[in-house]
Amino acid sequence: MRTLKGPSLHLAQFSSDKPPFDSLDSIADWAAGLGFKGLQVPAWDARLFDLELAAQSKGYCDEIKGRLAARGLQVSELTTHLIGQLVAVHPAYDPMCDAFAPAALAGHPAERTAWAIEQMKLAARASRNLGLDDMGTFSGALAWPYFFPFPQRPQGLVEAAFEELARRWRPILDCCDEQGVNLCFEIHPAEDLHDGTSFERFHALVGEHPRCRILFDPSHFVLQQLDYLAYLDLYHPLIRMFHVKDAEFNPSGRQGLYGGYSDWAERAGRFRSLGDGQVDFKAIFAKLAQYDFAGWATLEWECCLKNQEDGAREGVEFINRHIIQVTDQVFDDFAGAPIDARQIQRMLGIDKEVRV
Repeated sequence: MRTLKGPSLHLAQFSSDKPPFDSLDSIADWAAGLGFKGLQVPAWDARLFDLELAAQSKGYCDEIKGRLAARGLQVSELTTHLIGQLVAVHPAYDPMCDAFAPAALAGHPAERTAWAIEQMKLAARASRNLGLDDMGTFSGALAWPYFFPFPQRPQGLVEAAFEELARRWRPILDCCDEQGVNLCFEIHPAEDLHDGTSFERFHALVGEHPRCRILFDPSHFVLQQLDYLAYLDLYHPLIRMFHVKDAEFNPSGRQGLYGGYSDWAERAGRFRSLGDGQVDFKAIFAKLAQYDFAGWATLEWECCLKNQEDGAREGVEFINRHIIQVTDQVFDDFAGAPIDARQIQRMLGIDKEVRV
């Protein structure tokens, strides 16, 4: 067993055009002051990180690592969620997803997908230059609009969607393998990889690729009413990243899982700041320690009520309180005594030859 690393902070929900969130140095000063040990850097955010330069220059990556180390921080992982989303976009979402790519690609979905695939490969190279083993992403979605359709979806639609999804991701996974980087898909509603069954389907179609791994975020399991502790039991060998994010689900006579198109604050399922929701983090951290999880405990702030700075400040203490400093001793060793092989045979009654 090993002790989880952390706390780290996912920067995507914090970076902005206002200080101290408008540059990597200033946001690092702020995060270090709160007690974070790592920063999970969104690879698409040019205010914080130059992805193309990082893919080409280990010197640039070493400079970033040095600037963070001077503040007691390190890069925990790169994330590529908005880039990964563009690898597979259903046409219904084209106008909204155009904002994730250069303006010149707006209205050109095929070119946008090709751009995203190359950006993902750059991120794999940048991760290697930073000395990182894991990178987070979204799978994108071709079949999601049909998850609960009427009229019913035709036979073969899901199969065709996942075959195409696997075709697009396989060269990215191969590039990750060349760079020695695991690609961790966040299991997330609105992505085609949104639960264990959908991940298994994709995992099989990419030939159980050795770099195809999982980013575990229990908040999305609460909103789906999926057993996140059983999920850890099933998939822990594949889980390489962990977002510490809380949520609650309070169904009523008016709404349940789908939320009735309500805003976040009025939904039955809501994301909450750490400790304000229903996720059993004590059990999650215990299972991750038991299963020898090698990664970081990374705060991802998303809350429909509390502001992000309070959520970050409270989240540091919350994660530190839940990380289990694993023991290197067996608790009943004090009562043990040295026993040799002959004594063991006597204890079992097999010290004399038994003939049948």
